[in-house]
Amino acid sequence: MTRAAGILLHPTSLPGRFAVGDLGPGADAFLDWAAAAGQTLWQVLPLGPVGAGHSPYTSASAFAGNPLLISPERLVEEDLLAPDALENAPGAGERVEFGASTEWKEGLLRASWERVFGRAGGGALRDELLAFVRAPEQQPWLEDWARFAALKERLGRRPWTEWGPDLALRDGDALRAVDAELAGEIAFHRYAQFLFHRQWRRVRETARVRGISVIGDIPIYVAHDSADVWANQDLFQLDGTGRPTAVAGVPPDFFSATGQLWGNPLYRWDRLEDEGFAWWIARIRSCLAGCDLLRIDHFRAFAAYWSIPAVEKTALGGRWVPGPGRSLFDAVRAALGPVPILAEDLGDISPDVRALLEELGFPGMKVLQFAFYGPDSEYLPHRHTPNAVVYTGTHDNDTARGWYAALKPEERERVFDYLGSDGRDVEWALIRAAYGSVAERAIVPLQDVLGLGSEARMNTPSEPAGNWRWRAPADAWRPELAERLRRMAILSGRFSPNPPDRPETSTAAR
Repeated sequence: MTRAAGILLHPTSLPGRFAVGDLGPGADAFLDWAAAAGQTLWQVLPLGPVGAGHSPYTSASAFAGNPLLISPERLVEEDLLAPDALENAPGAGERVEFGASTEWKEGLLRASWERVFGRAGGGALRDELLAFVRAPEQQPWLEDWARFAALKERLGRRPWTEWGPDLALRDGDALRAVDAELAGEIAFHRYAQFLFHRQWRRVRETARVRGISVIGDIPIYVAHDSADVWANQDLFQLDGTGRPTAVAGVPPDFFSATGQLWGNPLYRWDRLEDEGFAWWIARIRSCLAGCDLLRIDHFRAFAAYWSIPAVEKTALGGRWVPGPGRSLFDAVRAALGPVPILAEDLGDISPDVRALLEELGFPGMKVLQFAFYGPDSEYLPHRHTPNAVVYTGTHDNDTARGWYAALKPEERERVFDYLGSDGRDVEWALIRAAYGSVAERAIVPLQDVLGLGSEARMNTPSEPAGNWRWRAPADAWRPELAERLRRMAILSGRFSPNPPDRPETSTAAR
């Protein structure tokens, strides 16, 4: 591929008039600015409905979209919501307000459902909704998700293992009774997914005409309290009541001396393989329908994963267990053809993981913040390879300014010797190094472009509270920043103004 540059920014962090970023005008404004800045990649975090702690990596579904991202303004524009429904909305603050936004957005979506289907049966939109529900790509997940979401509301948001044995273990008669009793609620949750996918499709088209490709993100694991585990219990390491017998995490690492205990149930890879990895194939097909490239989080677990007995309180009691290796991706390629996958290969990377990456030909990640803790790190730009994605930092890192402030004196000396930066402009020194790398793709978190400190950090691993709430300021889309990025992208061969196959883009920052 040609060299490219992009921005890491989750939609919840987009500025806008409400208490959480969404897929409305704020997304369009960002894409206009990104195009003016010579950016041809936009990387997002997983887009599923968030679970505990509002983490996009603990979603209640590996397939569904997050209704919180649905734009109320777009619903009003399409007459799917009355304009006065936006009155008394939770206003935008410096950080995302998940609680207030969730309750308010739920009411809006129900008002939209009543407005559309309470009058003449929905008209032309009804046919569009039916086509969405009946589409083959929705068949592996939509009904189970809608049923799961309806049951969660009816049963006080309790985990599915507390629904009673008939529902928890999916007795056929119990499910048929639910489908009859909760038919209206199930239909509403189908509608919410229809709206999300409809709006995300519009945002992707907006990106495409500006020459911007979307990089999606797929967590390797799914949450235990999810529609996926509830509907596919035989594919996970569970006991007879549906509770995990072993859970996921990682051993002690850069982020934690006791490792990370994630708590996700582990897969029964033997059963998945017996079924031809059909669930994984459906998952990857669904994700690729919503993006142009797909980053797989914690790729190393496909070679070997850290298995922790469910009774353990930390990750220290885990052990390495072989993963499915190449067999999974051979099955994916046989079903889907070549797949554009980026591998998150950070952390404890052993020779078997490197060998698997080399066999599959997937690019890995090079994070510049990891490059200065010792001499001749593999993350230093002179050690990079073309088949890689270079980052100044990720959503799990501090911002460049916050990272530099915490460095030891000898580490700051390495930064100065290598980048020539004394810290006053360290974020742009890292951006320049990333753009100058031979890695074909370079991604920069928006926080670094804006020169923000630790107050703008998106996530701190192993800290359960206070994460995922960063919100870009209203004045983020400054022309001078777009101009600086654009010049750097052109100079480093990551952007060519108006090549023959690229649509004309905004000239605001030229």
